[in-house]
Amino acid sequence: MSFDTLGLSAEILRAISEQGYTNPTPVQAQAIPAVLQGGDLLAGAQTGTGKTAGFTLPLLQRLSSTPTPKGRRPVRALLLTPTRELAAQVGESVSTYGKYLPLRSAVIFGGVKIGPQINKLRSGVDILIATPGRLLDHVQQGTLDLSQVEVLVLDEADRMLDMGFLRDIRKILALLPKGRQNLLFSATFSNEIKRLADGLLNKPALIEVARHNTAAERVVQVVHPVDRERKRELLSYLIGNGNWQQVLVFTRTKHGANRLTKQLELDGISAAAIHGNKSQAARTRALADFKQGKIRVLVATDIAARGLDIDQLPHVVNFELPNVPEDYVHRIGRTGRAGNEGEAMSLVCVDEHKLLCDIERLLKCEIPKGVIEGFSPDPSIKAEPIPNGRNGAGRGRSGGGQRNRAGARGGAGGQGAGRGQGGGRRRSAVPA
Repeated sequence: MSFDTLGLSAEILRAISEQGYTNPTPVQAQAIPAVLQGGDLLAGAQTGTGKTAGFTLPLLQRLSSTPTPKGRRPVRALLLTPTRELAAQVGESVSTYGKYLPLRSAVIFGGVKIGPQINKLRSGVDILIATPGRLLDHVQQGTLDLSQVEVLVLDEADRMLDMGFLRDIRKILALLPKGRQNLLFSATFSNEIKRLADGLLNKPALIEVARHNTAAERVVQVVHPVDRERKRELLSYLIGNGNWQQVLVFTRTKHGANRLTKQLELDGISAAAIHGNKSQAARTRALADFKQGKIRVLVATDIAARGLDIDQLPHVVNFELPNVPEDYVHRIGRTGRAGNEGEAMSLVCVDEHKLLCDIERLLKCEIPKGVIEGFSPDPSIKAEPIPNGRNGAGRGRSGGGQRNRAGARGGAGGQGAGRGQGGGRRRSAVPA
């Protein structure tokens, strides 16, 4: 199947071709026709499956095929994302594939000045990509009218609920017209997602491109048992011995990310941290340096990494296992994307055996274990409680949907705007 069989206009097909793509991914092949039919959609798709283009392409087709209302352009399509960097990624997709269409788009999120966003909205916008917090800021200031929205997209809805945005989403839904098309994309189908979908969607088409809560099939997973005090030493050894030039490393906390970054630098390994306490400019700069090869290691927390789009990322390391098993799936989904193979390693100490069991229970399989020579764990070391244990993971679930303030309004994500390098290569499918 090729893109020219999916009912897309010549202008959109031209933009796709210029990016070097010829054939849709499975989620695109299913989602594009479903969206073009005008009905609601519930799609289960993990990152790296091409889901972003799966909704931006038919959205552009739908809006460009109907006349733009006279007068100032109203917002006709609203795309909500959990983090500001994922919003940037989606915004780039809209701009890239809509470059030959007479449509205007804007991206609004927190962490930056609101004035330029107000000016953009006043000039008229057809497609608005936004994080929930900053969107409500504009509504409260009277700078945004959502009364003519024709299409609503909730991207990575599971993460929005995890971050405590349910109350904001409900406020936003109350501002939208009833007769609209709703598209909900989620990596997992939790009970909360099912309840949200039941209240939002009307007889939706259902698309699932992977089994629930499974890790990417192209990712080789392995666990390296190691003492907690030797994790950094083992990580530096793996990077140096394997001559890794690009590795994404996950920690549980922002403080841990900062500490590990400094330790790696002392080991002579260039590294940068990306988390919610970093400014937007610092996060954007760190990711750009990582993609360009200026630094070898990017150390990230879970929320900061949501939406990261790094082309052909070869290695992901769980320096610390996540408190929530589903986050393991999201973490290793940063590699093995768009048909490429990847490697995910977890450095597991005695404290984390319960977390590892929870992850394996979710995956319904045992992850292979391998002790690195010279780093065998000391069996006399006893397990210690993990700080901010399983009920204190900072997920923003408490209080009926209160936002996690660590990221402030608009989320605290990792960068996802880059499409990676590709030169003039022909690629068979559009990545997310």
